[in-house]
Amino acid sequence: MPRPNILFIMSDDHAAHAMTCYGSRINHTPHMDRIANEGVRFDNCFCTNSICAPSRATILTGTYSHVNGVLTLFEGLQTREQPSFPAMLQGAGYQTALIGKWHLGHKPENEPFGFDYWSVLPGQGLYHNPRMFDMGQERVVEGYVTDLITDMCVDWLDQRDADRPWCLLCHHKAPHRPWEPHERHMSLFEEDVLEPPTFDDDYANRSVAAREAKMRIERDLTLTDTKIEPPAGLEGRARKQWMYQRYIKDYLRCVQAVDDSVGTLLDYLDAQGLAEDTIVIYTSDQGFFLGDHGWYDKRFMYEESLRMPFVVRYPREIAPGSVNRDIVINNDFAPTFLDYAGLPTPDFMQGRSIRPILQGQTPSDWREAFYYRYFMHMDPSHNTTAHYGVRTQRYKLIYYYEPEPGPQEWELFDLERDPMEMCSVYDDPAYADVVAELKTKLRELRAECGDETNPW
Repeated sequence: MPRPNILFIMSDDHAAHAMTCYGSRINHTPHMDRIANEGVRFDNCFCTNSICAPSRATILTGTYSHVNGVLTLFEGLQTREQPSFPAMLQGAGYQTALIGKWHLGHKPENEPFGFDYWSVLPGQGLYHNPRMFDMGQERVVEGYVTDLITDMCVDWLDQRDADRPWCLLCHHKAPHRPWEPHERHMSLFEEDVLEPPTFDDDYANRSVAAREAKMRIERDLTLTDTKIEPPAGLEGRARKQWMYQRYIKDYLRCVQAVDDSVGTLLDYLDAQGLAEDTIVIYTSDQGFFLGDHGWYDKRFMYEESLRMPFVVRYPREIAPGSVNRDIVINNDFAPTFLDYAGLPTPDFMQGRSIRPILQGQTPSDWREAFYYRYFMHMDPSHNTTAHYGVRTQRYKLIYYYEPEPGPQEWELFDLERDPMEMCSVYDDPAYADVVAELKTKLRELRAECGDETNPW
């Protein structure tokens, strides 16, 4: 069997629950759904640090943040010192390209490495007429960023060597804040979008961290987000509802452009006779709060932020319409791509190939829990407390740490009884044994991945 091509499509801040195949009640994503319908949908794919740059570094290197050095938004990835799956694929004869969002630094030591071609946005990039760095050369490209990235991907595929396998990273900026839709989508969502069940969360029975975070829709969204001022005299819940509708409609319109892009690329594969021999992945660098708990943004270990959409199609190995609930993490992506290229997983990588799972055969020793850590303590824009924790199929234990003498808090959620994470049961005597077991597991996972330093 020939080595497959790899089309890795990743958006930014796209929550799984804004995809029809994941049960969205607020939008329709037919092209993303097509990947799931013709392949597999993973219901328990998670990031290990829910913020853009760290997740991207983990995906490239297969390592945790404390190993690859990208703990927050500010470090940059040392690309020539950190072996990555694109460079390894390139060394094994693959044609490699990266087009779109990079967000891992633009100094010479941070530029994309291991790619035959790359063209990336500086920083977050612009939605309209963006600047791009083409192999290091800056240029302004006229148009809408999602469409431009798509067209550049098609252009690169048209120029590829048809006799060699390829790996293309199509990395969209959308639907990252400040949510500027294309004009063709502005007529979508004219009716009010449904509010999530936890929209009016009062953060009772949970940590101080949840109450103090600066991610509340009615209080922390800005004029840049809503585009116009709220109507005069609008207060309380009415203001919150107005702010939510302004935010969520533009967010979903941006998602729609990404779905269009996915459709264009799938159609291209069909037209070129490449669909059978190409692994197609759609994912996002992490989840996002879509009014859940009254929030926007991510960062927390709560489900809406932690879960990544992850759908994969490869007709030669994946049964169509499959659904998988094994715990998969973004550390697993790089080993999987290497596996399909016939390369072993290097010892330094901290994930495992999910190829057996894609084939419908979960290994007997597959993980039953995973470790998470968010480092960006009390950043001024979001005021999120640094924390780490462990998630199993049923439970989630989170530890919020602050410098002494600040509060140090624990939360425990029983996801079977409380899937929306509205009430921590950490102090409930009935869960004392669960707490003890999970603390032991947390210590084991921290030791296993080498994160044994004192947080402060």
